[in-house]
Amino acid sequence: MINVKKEGIILNKTDLEFENEGVLNPAVIREGDSVHLFYRAVSTGNHSTIGYCRLDGPLTVAERWDKPMMIPEFDYETQGVEDARIVKINQLFYMTYTGYDGINARGALATSRDLNHFKKQGLIVPPVTYATFVSLAESAGKVNKNYYRNHKFYYRKADPEKKMMLWDKNVIFFPRRINGNLVFLHRIRPGIQLVSINSIKELTNNFWENYFNHLEEHIVFDPVYKHESSYIGGGCPPIETEHGWLLIYHGVEKTSRGNVYSACAALLDLDNPLKEITRLPFPLFSPEYEWELKGEVNNVVFPTGTALFGNTLFIYYGAADTHIACASVSLSALLAELLTSTIRDEK
Repeated sequence: MINVKKEGIILNKTDLEFENEGVLNPAVIREGDSVHLFYRAVSTGNHSTIGYCRLDGPLTVAERWDKPMMIPEFDYETQGVEDARIVKINQLFYMTYTGYDGINARGALATSRDLNHFKKQGLIVPPVTYATFVSLAESAGKVNKNYYRNHKFYYRKADPEKKMMLWDKNVIFFPRRINGNLVFLHRIRPGIQLVSINSIKELTNNFWENYFNHLEEHIVFDPVYKHESSYIGGGCPPIETEHGWLLIYHGVEKTSRGNVYSACAALLDLDNPLKEITRLPFPLFSPEYEWELKGEVNNVVFPTGTALFGNTLFIYYGAADTHIACASVSLSALLAELLTSTIRDEK
């Protein structure tokens, strides 16, 4: 079993109005010796903005803003900008986040050249209702039925005028173009899917209709193990290694004490990240401390960003939807464990 060290809580909520309910799920990027955190800040009434913090090295807080760096501006994000992730492709930073309007939660994109000024590019996930998705997925005929068994979630609203759009979250770009294309992960329950495009402009209604008519071709992987049996979703931006793209993702298991969110790990092929090389048959780490077990949402470790210092990979995560915490692991040891899992699977 891989040795993971829980480094503890990095950030707590404050008395400031924009983050008085919780801080969680940061986008993370290392530039030089600094680690930049763009974290979800929650205020009373479950309204979310993006706060900013800079670390000196992997763990020491050097700067923290006393106001949000990103706030809701458009109809699709009236109640929150949430759960950001960030990568740098060439000289442009791509920050993806979830826009929440009080009913729908969907993936959006903002870009920057300096980490200070971000330009919102709008929603980049399919603009379809759940009913439309079900129709397209069923017509495809080869998709896991769990993809369209979420009726209780989507039809819980009594008001028929408030049609719920397809929730498509955890949008995460790969940190470079692959075969000339921009590539990103996204999550329609219960699995993780992939989009490969030359330009964001390609994401038209026709694109998504064709995509869903061939959905099985775009699924990276679905739940397999007990700790991820309810559903899985992207966590941290993929990390390029000589053995493949290292993906730290989250898995959810329904238990007698409610849903338990764990951090998981897998390797994807460098040239074709739709191809899963291997994944750990057990959680990389799970809730175990009080600050992970009890909070706004209990039993949650939710990884959203990493920073590599030497051979040590620091994984930043939301703890019980209340705190931002960090765990560390030897990158080489983690890769060795993943490759060993492949050998075991082949036996």
